[in-house]
Amino acid sequence: MRIVITVQHPGHVHFFRHPINELESRGHEVHVFARENDVAIDLLEAYGIDHEVLAAESDSLLSLAAVQATYETRLLRRVRRIGPDVIAAIGGVAAAHVATVLGTKSLVFYDTEHATLITKLAYPFADVICTPACYRETLDSGQERYPGYHELAYLHPDRFDPDPSVIEEAGLSPDDEFAVVRLSSWDASHDVGNGGFDDPRDVIDRLEAAGLQVLLTAEGTPPADLEPYQFTTPPECMHDLLAYADIVVSEGATTAAEAAVLGTPAVYVNPASLGYTAELEDEYGLLFGFDGADRHGRALEQIDAVVETSPGTWERRRARLLDDRIDVAAFVVRRIGTLARSHAANRSTPATGTSYR
Repeated sequence: MRIVITVQHPGHVHFFRHPINELESRGHEVHVFARENDVAIDLLEAYGIDHEVLAAESDSLLSLAAVQATYETRLLRRVRRIGPDVIAAIGGVAAAHVATVLGTKSLVFYDTEHATLITKLAYPFADVICTPACYRETLDSGQERYPGYHELAYLHPDRFDPDPSVIEEAGLSPDDEFAVVRLSSWDASHDVGNGGFDDPRDVIDRLEAAGLQVLLTAEGTPPADLEPYQFTTPPECMHDLLAYADIVVSEGATTAAEAAVLGTPAVYVNPASLGYTAELEDEYGLLFGFDGADRHGRALEQIDAVVETSPGTWERRRARLLDDRIDVAAFVVRRIGTLARSHAANRSTPATGTSYR
């Protein structure tokens, strides 16, 4: 099988890296094309994934359209030469468009209901759209639901075993209790009009008052008074820290969900409630989401409640989650294989009365 996978965000690298390795180990031909975004290229290189970068990173919403156009144009040229059986992507705007033009199959994975610009541009052109079972939208056609989350493609215990040495590399000792705080830049297309904490300094103070050391990671430049809390770790080691943290406080949904599926309680402050963040909260009690005018104060109170809860509580809740949910990487491999084989079979069997040269 010939497979194309597109990457436009660091999370896409994590999601596809195990499927890429499995497909290649089975002898299939996998081509990865990327657009620069945050540390996406660094991750591809860290994981040893062969790839080609087709476009630079956009520095504003205004430049995003031009960058996307360049990316799609170059992707079309590359994919036409490859002649793949399937193009797979998260979000899948470029993948769905290029597949439609070339008459190949597109397989889109997505979990973000409020990213309406992406869904309007991608969904009408996609052949199959795989969404978590908790995804709130029911699509007109092509939707396939599965019992899992994107994060379980790389953080399921069959795929991930945290490395304790990362704790010392971050400047902590194994006995230290610590929190990871993730601040967002709020410049993505689906972040317009949204915001998180009123003052992140209050979060740091509340965590330190509870006896926790604080590791801060921020998109963009954090407030000057918070710079001493910033830490540096290779991007591929971030999940190890999330696994060993006592609490994660995040303005980003992905980081909050990653912590939750690892069994680390996550306080999530963002006006955007998603199907998966709601399920991780309502069904499993591993994530606590806050929005509205009073989100800042209520989140600070929840930090206190989490710190006072026995660690065994989170372990039991995670165990129940893993009983209910699948290894998503294995699902991705199966779904790519099924769609690619279907396309390959159709391509090799011309319709009656049709001549192919």
